[in-house]
Amino acid sequence: QVQLVESGGGLVQPGGSLRLSCALSGRTLSSYVMGWFRQAPGKEREFVAAISWSFGTTYDADSMKGRFTISRDNAKNTMYLQMNSLKPEDTAIHYCAAGPTPMLPVITTGYRYWGQGTQVTVSS
Repeated sequence: QVQLVESGGGLVQPGGSLRLSCALSGRTLSSYVMGWFRQAPGKEREFVAAISWSFGTTYDADSMKGRFTISRDNAKNTMYLQMNSLKPEDTAIHYCAAGPTPMLPVITTGYRYWGQGTQVTVSS
């Protein structure tokens, strides 16, 4: 079993930055993918970025390219999402997820384990 715990969310002004963390425990993830999704009120959960735990290869949603960066620290069993130039439309609950695949899926069904989410609010 895998447990995922997100942290780092909060209130930030437009143009600001936040770094989200996802701490994982329970088993090794050598052949897993890790990802970030977000869900705004009244909207479906949408893909943000994914990273291969073993190889570090990444894939970002087009709308986040250049602003968000996904990374991981294998020694700390932690994944990160650095978010810069935040906009009000980035306001959402952000979830981390893990799935038993070497691919980089962009849909929620590609992931087996989910964290509880952390709220990101971008407002002046």
